[in-house]
Amino acid sequence: MTGRNVAVIGGGLAGITAAIGLREAGFEVTMLEARPRLGGAATSFPRGDLVIDNGQHVFLRCCTAYQDLLARLGVAGLVRVQQRFDITVLSPADPDGASGRAVPEVRTARLRRTGLPGPLHLTRALAGYPLLAPAERLRVARAALALRRVDAAARAADEVRLGEWLAARGQTERVRRLLWDLFIVSALNTAGDEASLALAATVIKMALLGGRDAADIGMAQVPLGDLHDRAARAALGGLGVRVRLSARAENVQRAPGGALAVQLAEHPSELVTADGVVLAVPPDQAGAVAGPLLAAAPGWRGLGSSPIVNVHVVYDRPVTDLPFAAAVGSPVQWVFDKSLQAGLPTGQYLAISLSAADDYIDMPVAELRKLFLPALERLLPSAAAGTVTDFFVTRERRATFRQVPGTAALRPGSATSVPGLVLAGAWTDTGWPDTMEGAVRSGHNAAQELTRELAGKPVALAEAAR
Repeated sequence: MTGRNVAVIGGGLAGITAAIGLREAGFEVTMLEARPRLGGAATSFPRGDLVIDNGQHVFLRCCTAYQDLLARLGVAGLVRVQQRFDITVLSPADPDGASGRAVPEVRTARLRRTGLPGPLHLTRALAGYPLLAPAERLRVARAALALRRVDAAARAADEVRLGEWLAARGQTERVRRLLWDLFIVSALNTAGDEASLALAATVIKMALLGGRDAADIGMAQVPLGDLHDRAARAALGGLGVRVRLSARAENVQRAPGGALAVQLAEHPSELVTADGVVLAVPPDQAGAVAGPLLAAAPGWRGLGSSPIVNVHVVYDRPVTDLPFAAAVGSPVQWVFDKSLQAGLPTGQYLAISLSAADDYIDMPVAELRKLFLPALERLLPSAAAGTVTDFFVTRERRATFRQVPGTAALRPGSATSVPGLVLAGAWTDTGWPDTMEGAVRSGHNAAQELTRELAGKPVALAEAAR
């Protein structure tokens, strides 16, 4: 053991990963999490007899760091990845319900890859996509090939709006809404036209134009809390990490002897001292906590935030046999059958996931109900015969940073201007968008950076401040 101790502020995926890495490097680790559970926004809570995920989170087969973390936590067997990328896309023929038809007409498309090598694996799916005309599909293929040539690491690519770039390559607004938005809005939590070209290119090239199995979709088969809270606490405890829940960090100070000290909001007289600190919290919180030590206001404050809203509907009977589906021409973006994960014994529980949800984040539940129940019925006609037994909404106001042009220059690396203080979080510069994969990668980066900084340094005289 090194004899040094570190504090990890934040118990989301980034903090969990950093804590494991630092503990395995020989440090004594204390984790401080403001909430009463681990997992950050990717966790669960009880509602009656059900266990509800705060939001719908999926991953792709190319998300190797996240899958490695699940294996490290001993829960890799509790997620399932598609054998082949396969998405059902629903589009109401009568989006406003003006026709008065007793049974709404729904157009259905299927995007499924073949066994051909990438990018040919999606050629058949695109060629047969019925929501676009043949000429539109051809222009999509040309734009996708052009996107492969975009240097996502170049600053110039991060200064361009995706919508403008696509429009210049023959992608009409109709095509952008019916196809491109399917992938961009949910992946970047940003309106498709407003997204950074650099980040969009990263997503498309890595997931859809890379290896043929890269975009195969994975989901938890149990509540997220089983993975990111219960299993994480067990794994951290087994390693000897001290986990303190409901412990919100107020600020980080310089302690006597060169150590860092974390002041807790609930116990301001108590200082948690450490030779190094990982700030694994969202950017606004990181700026507030580290503010007293930083010489200047951090540029990352300009990253902003983008919300996600999840609308949860429980029916008294099954209304669809689809495990999940995407929607276009509807306020619904994605809908998932959560019955199994939540433990619903009868009926069906559907969760509508709404990314870039600025229009919905402050909308009252009653208005959301009035909007989304009819929208579901236009996509899933069987829902009209069901009785809604529960309807509720979860909101993440600052789910991700706003992934628009200009943000690449604002995303910091792990190191800060304060020796021994490092950053983690999917908002840091990981080369990935703000996703679970990006969060895990940032935790690895933070652990490596702090280990490097503390290597060979004498143990700080932290005892003087305890």
